[in-house]
This record gives sequence, C-alpha cells and structure tokens, in this order.
Amino acid sequence: MQEGTSDLGAPSIRLTCNLLVAYYDPCHMPASMDNVFRALADPVRRSLLDRLYAENGQTLGQLSKDLAMTRQAVTKHLAILQAANLVSTVWHGREKLHYLNPVPIHEVYERWIGKFEPRRLRALHALKTSLEGDQHE
Repeated sequence: MQEGTSDLGAPSIRLTCNLLVAYYDPCHMPASMDNVFRALADPVRRSLLDRLYAENGQTLGQLSKDLAMTRQAVTKHLAILQAANLVSTVWHGREKLHYLNPVPIHEVYERWIGKFEPRRLRALHALKTSLEGDQHE
C-alpha cells in the first residue's frame, strides 16, 4: 500500500497493484503481532530461532555457520526478527550476541492457540469417557 494525501489534505491509501504484495487490514491485528507472524513465516528465520533456542547468545558468525547464504542475508533475517521483538542483541565487548525473546511467541499462543485448547480437551475427555463406558458394558 502506498500512502498519499487526498485533495482535502487527509491521508489516503492507494493500492500498489503489485500481485506479490499481501493486502491486509491493519486495524484487524496489532502491528507487533503482525510482525511476529511475518517473521515466523520464513523457514530460515524459524531455523535461526531454533538455533537460538538450542544455544542462546550467539554471534552472527555462529548463527551463519552451515547456512547456505551470506552473512549479509542472515543479518537481514535477524533484523526482521529484531523488528518483531523475537530476537534481542547485547554487545559483549566487540561481539554482538543474539538472544531469543520467547514473549511474542507466547502472546501468539495465548491469542491464537491457547483459547482453542479447552474445547479440544473437553472433546478428548468426552471421547475417553465414552470409550470407558463402552468397555464396562
């Protein structure tokens, strides 16, 4: 989307007509959660998060090791993860260490996964009770 101004001076939004651009309603979801979903959509970024989960506090060189991409490409992926608040960095001397921040993932769980869990557990409990009742007959 591109923003411009209307004849009245109010901001207006114009479509880009680019088929590769995903259109969405920005009022539907908080921007921070939207950034988390975008960051998690890429398998390379999920792999970087997995690496940080396995060993937190890695440098760019450590994270880039064994990846079939340049360090610059990894840096761009890390920038997206940082923008989504999934990765934080701390300077330790001359080294920049990257740390996993699980809070946004937990927020996604609470918002999109956790609320469906009680219903599923009730259904499994009802199935178990039903199966146990069939065994006693």
